Amino acid sequence: MSVAFAKEESAEAASETILPPRPISDRTNLVTELGLHMLQEELAGARRALAAAQAIEDINERRRQSAIPIRDISYFSQRVETARVSSTPSSNDIVAFGHTVRFERDDGRVQTYRIVGEDEANPTLATISHGSPVAIALMGKAVGDVVQLGRHSLEILSVS
Repeated sequence: MSVAFAKEESAEAASETILPPRPISDRTNLVTELGLHMLQEELAGARRALAAAQAIEDINERRRQSAIPIRDISYFSQRVETARVSSTPSSNDIVAFGHTVRFERDDGRVQTYRIVGEDEANPTLATISHGSPVAIALMGKAVGDVVQLGRHSLEILSVS
C-alpha cells in the first residue's frame, strides 16, 4: 500500500515514537568477555525486535513498536564498537577491573562485589561498574587498606 493512502495520526502522535538516545558515559568502555557477549546479544535482540516491528502493517503501530529497537540498536552498536575487553587480572595484589573485592563498611556490614563494565553492572548480582564511587575508591588499593567513601570508610578484606 502506498504511504500516500496510509492513515497517519497527528504529527504530535508521530513525534512520540521518536525516543531520545540512551545516554553513553565518557568513560572507557571496559568490558569482561561475558560483558561483550551480553552487549552482542542485546544488539541481536534489538535487531530481531526491529525486524518484527517492521512487519506490522499499520504504520502508526509500526512506528510505536520500532521506537525502542531503533534506539537500542544505536546504543548497543556503539557499545559493541567501542568495547575494550579486559582480561581477568593475573595478580590479586591490587584491586583492578575484573576483581571480586570483599570489604567491610564502617557500620560493620561486609559486602562482596565484582568490578565490571558499565553495561554489565548489576548490584543485585554482586557486580558494580568500574565507574561507580565504590569501585573508584577501591581500585589501586590492597588487602588491609582502608579507603574513604564520602563520610564512610571501607576496609578491603580480600581480592580475588
